[in-house]
Amino acid sequence: MGKGGRESISKEEGVMATDFFWSYTDEPHASRRRQILSRYPQIKELFGPDPWAFLKVTLVVILQLTAAATLHDSGWLKILTIAYFFGSFLNHNLFLAIHELSHNLAFSTPVYNRCLGIIANLPIGVPMSVTFQKYHLEHHRFQGVDGVDMDVPTYTEAHLVTNVITKTIWVLLQLFFYALRPLFIKPKPPGYWELFNFIIQIGLDVSVVLVFGWRSFAYLILSTFVGGGMHPMAGHFISEHYVFNPDQETYSYYGPLNLLTWSVGYHNEHHDFPRIPGHKLHKVKEIAGEYYEGLESYKSWSQVIYMYIMDKTIGPFSRMKRKLSTAATRNKSE
Repeated sequence: MGKGGRESISKEEGVMATDFFWSYTDEPHASRRRQILSRYPQIKELFGPDPWAFLKVTLVVILQLTAAATLHDSGWLKILTIAYFFGSFLNHNLFLAIHELSHNLAFSTPVYNRCLGIIANLPIGVPMSVTFQKYHLEHHRFQGVDGVDMDVPTYTEAHLVTNVITKTIWVLLQLFFYALRPLFIKPKPPGYWELFNFIIQIGLDVSVVLVFGWRSFAYLILSTFVGGGMHPMAGHFISEHYVFNPDQETYSYYGPLNLLTWSVGYHNEHHDFPRIPGHKLHKVKEIAGEYYEGLESYKSWSQVIYMYIMDKTIGPFSRMKRKLSTAATRNKSE
């Protein structure tokens, strides 16, 4: 993999780099997808929606809203504790359900996926489902492309987050960076679906406050916030594409939390085959194991967070970037 613009000796010297990893080749997933399909065409049989997605989303939404209602008169310590050890897992599950739905993996008809995404959004408290899809599909089509892939931190983040303290703060607030980065760097004009998402979400938020009180609403917001910060589930934000090995830009996680996260840990497999629902991604590795066994992977998202904070050579600059011309050439040839 060609790269430049970053000193390769930074690891050996134990210092943080001052630029991203720059690649002058295409992202690895399109070519690997073609290779795997030419050898294992039966993988196409895994394509298609998850028939259980609607039920799974509905159950989690009901469970989380019920928990919020139950906590309407609880003390703040109890609310915070339950939000961290219970609600955070549910809201993060719903965030990753929205990720799944952004790929239209619940229904064959896209509009149904969008509607279910808005339902999944309800306990999260902040309208984001429709907007997420707009940016996330670009992350797949233009992985690492400078100025297009909003999953990559900005230069401002990278220059400010340079030590253990600032990295700890960044991890705690990474959900805010993740959500606000596109609005500052590449804002997209909202459409009718964003307005619909906003109206439904604010309607639910106001209803929760009026019927159950501010503590119930605070529980939902806290569940979202703590679940996206210093939390085992949030380790996937870092594990997926932060470069711990200069020769690899996407990493999979094969641990137990895949059961709660729509198997988003199978991230190499997901980027190779975004049309395969999460519950079938393990089959890709089983069928075409030789393409993944040589890649570095993780078994603990908590360990990834620890490594990110404590490793002096790792930070927001630890991402692979490429120029738009590289991706444009690939898209033109496909």
